[in-house]
Amino acid sequence: MTIKQSILRFVRLGSILSFFLATNLTLSSCSGLENTPNTEPDEPVSVFTGKPGGIKLSSLLEKDQPDVSMPVNALLWRAALDIASFLPLDDIDTFGGSIVTEWYQSANTPNQRLKLAIFVKDLELRSDAVKVHTYTQQKANNVWIDSGRDEALARKLEDLILTRAREIRSASISETN
Repeated sequence: MTIKQSILRFVRLGSILSFFLATNLTLSSCSGLENTPNTEPDEPVSVFTGKPGGIKLSSLLEKDQPDVSMPVNALLWRAALDIASFLPLDDIDTFGGSIVTEWYQSANTPNQRLKLAIFVKDLELRSDAVKVHTYTQQKANNVWIDSGRDEALARKLEDLILTRAREIRSASISETN
């Protein structure tokens, strides 16, 4: 046997030994892991975020479900959306009953802008079930400065919302007759 053949045999033997050694190390490293059984969380976990909270799909078909309807007056909500529709909307919370608009600058008054926050607070169609906050800003030296609230405009918008809600209600009553 030549030296070359001896070296090749030694290299083959070394590669076979290193394969078995690597396999042995890989398998033995897995033995230190603990296998813990999967446990069901105490409350539902969101599929999208992985965080606790939400509703189980199986509970949707149960008969003892609480009423998940709108917690505010639907007529006032629709009327508030109708009245605020001339402004770009920023945030709408149906279940909280709030509508917040973005700042709106009219072409007629380029140095003044308006922002509305409308809150529908009750299930009944009453005058105190809707509240509007109007915020105004004035432009001076290319900087917008808060002017505060316009309470008169807020009251007018509340009246418009109530009037529109009554119109929607009377239209729905006339459709059913």
